[in-house]
Amino acid sequence: MPITLGDLRRFAAAHTLVEPTTLRRAIDRLGFVQADPIRAPARAQDLVLRHRAIGYRAGDLERRYARLGVEEDYFVNYGFVTRALQGLMHPRRVSGRAPWSASRRKHARALLDFVRERGIVHPREVDARFSHGKVENYWGGQSNATTQLLDALHYRGLLRVVRRAGGVRMYEAREHGPAPSGAAERRARLDALVDAVVAIYAPLPAPSLPYYVRRLRQAAPQWRGELTDALRRCRERLSHARVEGVDWYWPSAEDAAGREPRDVVRLLAPFDPVVHDRPRFELLWGWTYRFEAYTPPARRKLGYYALPMLWRDRVIGWGNLAVEDGELRSEIGYVASRPPRDRAFARELDAELHRVRAFLGLEAP
Repeated sequence: MPITLGDLRRFAAAHTLVEPTTLRRAIDRLGFVQADPIRAPARAQDLVLRHRAIGYRAGDLERRYARLGVEEDYFVNYGFVTRALQGLMHPRRVSGRAPWSASRRKHARALLDFVRERGIVHPREVDARFSHGKVENYWGGQSNATTQLLDALHYRGLLRVVRRAGGVRMYEAREHGPAPSGAAERRARLDALVDAVVAIYAPLPAPSLPYYVRRLRQAAPQWRGELTDALRRCRERLSHARVEGVDWYWPSAEDAAGREPRDVVRLLAPFDPVVHDRPRFELLWGWTYRFEAYTPPARRKLGYYALPMLWRDRVIGWGNLAVEDGELRSEIGYVASRPPRDRAFARELDAELHRVRAFLGLEAP
């Protein structure tokens, strides 16, 4: 039987929303969880993991970070990666940027020596030791120069995040294994990174596949010139179907057909793998979702941090959630301007809001 758009919808909804398991196994299944600092009503990484880890509570990832075998790092975005996935990206060599000045290299060496001597450091300790002053950051504001240098050394893999203290990253020195010894090993690593991307965001329409592959220039800038060849190779090994005029790709080991949707409502993070790819979202669910946290309030259509609402295999609306005076406040919007008439939907929406309250610690699970 040919693959249909309905098959792809069901595949997209069920692909990473599998039966919940332990937190460690949930992270291992995903490989990467995108991070975001906004709490509305919780951080994105927590909102992603609550669907996939049994009994997950907001903040569990940060509280249990040191015991989970995960690392904060860049992949297609910044977030949490398994050590196996991180090992494919490092040692990371930064290319395509202006080389550091002699002064900056001197500061970096001194900072690394200080971290090695102290073991674990807070950015305040580093700033107090070196006091490099202020620099303009990516957003146009002012940041401590030492904080930016810590970020740069972390990105290069010379530092790792040990834990967070009050949300602030605590660092220790880190050394990675050797770089690939030859072209074959380099291609194998890059192919494994591509496969990891596809496994997270599948099924991918043809325009989205190169977008995600090219995002790997953040993960492995040393191989950015090889991404075109890696894209060609992945097209050859992935499963593929043309559906309603669009080519779609997914891991060859998975069957895109034959999945039955469950009677479950899920309020998803804006960065959840199910909704992350906005062009795919429109192809599968027929409407435009936009993340509006940075949109001026007068121009918002869905809300500050609207959570796409999945019902069975359809994203039929969104929810804006907030905690006020210890109570969960919810505003639900619908694409069709009204909720489904199915009694099961009302029951399951109530069940989802109950799960959110338990996740936030507002009531017993």
